[in-house]
Amino acid sequence: MNEAARALSGAHLRKEVHLATVSGVASTKKELVRWFDRATDVDVITTKSFQVTVNPGNREPVICEVGEGDFGNSVGLRNPGLDVALEDISQLRKEGLSKILNVSVSASSPDDFIRLIKAFDDLADTIELNFSCPHAASGYGASIGCDLGIASDYVRAIKAACPVMHAALLVKLTPNVDDIASIARAVIEAGADGIVAINTVGPRLYTIEGTDIPILNNKLGGKGGASGAWVNEDALKCVSEIRKAIGDGPIIIGMGGVSSGHDAARMVEAGADAVGLGSVFGRVRQQDWPAFIKCVKDEAACELGGQEASSHSKDYWVPGRRMEYREHRVVSAVRHTEEMLLLELDGELDCKAGQFAFLFVPGLGEKPFSVAHGKPLTFLIRRRGEFTKHLFDLKPGDVVYTRGLYGAALECPGSKRALLVAGGSGVAVVPSLCRSLEGRAERIDILVGTSASSTTGCDGKALFEDYLNEHAASYTVIADDGVPGRVLSSIPEALGDAKDVKLYLVGPEVFMGKAAEKALDAGLSRDDIYLSLERMTLCGVGLCGECVCGDRLTCQWGTFQSYAYIMDEAPELLKGGH
Repeated sequence: MNEAARALSGAHLRKEVHLATVSGVASTKKELVRWFDRATDVDVITTKSFQVTVNPGNREPVICEVGEGDFGNSVGLRNPGLDVALEDISQLRKEGLSKILNVSVSASSPDDFIRLIKAFDDLADTIELNFSCPHAASGYGASIGCDLGIASDYVRAIKAACPVMHAALLVKLTPNVDDIASIARAVIEAGADGIVAINTVGPRLYTIEGTDIPILNNKLGGKGGASGAWVNEDALKCVSEIRKAIGDGPIIIGMGGVSSGHDAARMVEAGADAVGLGSVFGRVRQQDWPAFIKCVKDEAACELGGQEASSHSKDYWVPGRRMEYREHRVVSAVRHTEEMLLLELDGELDCKAGQFAFLFVPGLGEKPFSVAHGKPLTFLIRRRGEFTKHLFDLKPGDVVYTRGLYGAALECPGSKRALLVAGGSGVAVVPSLCRSLEGRAERIDILVGTSASSTTGCDGKALFEDYLNEHAASYTVIADDGVPGRVLSSIPEALGDAKDVKLYLVGPEVFMGKAAEKALDAGLSRDDIYLSLERMTLCGVGLCGECVCGDRLTCQWGTFQSYAYIMDEAPELLKGGH
């Protein structure tokens, strides 16, 4: 066991508070691992569970919130596979990490676990064997951890193949067994250095409130693991039983519904050497994560020391459920072109530029979309994959659900002029952007590029033509006509002398990158350019990490970021990278 891991051993006896991130939540991308290392007081950073080959996981929805702070999940071990993960972790190590790095791995055979361990052993401080995922495919996760014999045999085989390891070997266990303590004792006796507990409880079925409609989309009929506040008592009981069974020497990373400093203190008292924070990040905005983590640690230390805490971590929670679904009926579904659908729903959403909402059709899936108009509630849908194909088939009266809003409203700086340039379905953001710029720009000009040979729809008008002509000094639509991104050539003329002009770009990332370069060549400062990065997200509340841009989650900070920030923190995004 290396020195970093050895420092955790016995921490529960010393009443030390070490905090950890947990597998599959928040620290899921290399950018976020880096951010947690540099910007927060966590002591252990855990990666998502990596497998030998790429796993696309389950289709959305994969996360739901059925009560305030009570989550269900069925991500399905989505991960990029060993080759990509190894490259990312190697890069992080070369840059330097100051925190303990816990690399989580998942496999369905001892041989694959051994391959993963040998790959990561020199890079990780601890390696976590995922014997616990309740919604993994057959042969993975809880299929191993539910059986004392299988779990201990796996560990013996691994230790026989890797008798000398740099990283401490930890086993993550499921609570969905009759006797978790006996399984923990067996894997420690087989050679593991510690235990991680618990993974999610369940699986359970989650339905839309007041209905029997399943939310999660998987082969288990919508069942998924339970995490968050409602599993905390189960977690404390399991950690306490495990500590009694394995003694004080082996490491325990305890987790499960830890949402406050008080919860963290109780977990240490139960026997945890480090305390995992997971689903609670979905209750706190990323902007507040560093302060929240520090408060949890300070509050727990005070409680363990018999002192009164000066601040309370619960004060950082966003009130209410952040993933609540609302039912709507389709008012109209009009095809503007064969590839563009204007979907109008009953109800309204007060959406600002930089924010977005999810559309959910039970049994078919969900995706995030910009809101074109909040009243009447209108979405512009571009035909892309299976889910958007289904949206094109909607008829008036059909039921669609929304959740959100997510992101943050763009704070438009004042300027004499604002030039808005959109590519393709990016025009959906332009109406809300115009509203945000009212009173902030004396003049608004709009350029929209389209790949369609005709710029007009079935009604003979361009998208949002009446509205945008009313709110802008000029609104020009330019068809590619065989020249991709033809609208880009109009940017220098539209900018003019580029004095006191702010440029707002919406569309594919490569398109926005080229548009920004045109503007820079025309004399515009990079601080005067804003881009809408509509990154894919699975949750909208900061848990999945999919929408990371630099070190920011766009579901928290908003989709609009300055060109200066993007070029400093995530230039690869504008070149088609990830």
